[in-house]
Amino acid sequence: MALSVSATVLLGIIVVVLVRGGHVRVGSAVICALFGFTLAATGLAPTINVALASLAGLIASL
Repeated sequence: MALSVSATVLLGIIVVVLVRGGHVRVGSAVICALFGFTLAATGLAPTINVALASLAGLIASL
């Protein structure tokens, strides 16, 4: 749970920085967010969560 909250906050900060810096338009950021919510409602969500947890474990072990 703490990992998902931390990842959400980090990704939110990255999106804000990219939008404010002019690298990504607001419309594109909204579309990506909506796609993420849609993807989270599919059967692929548990696999993505496992992959992200494995990646976090790999980074933590470095």
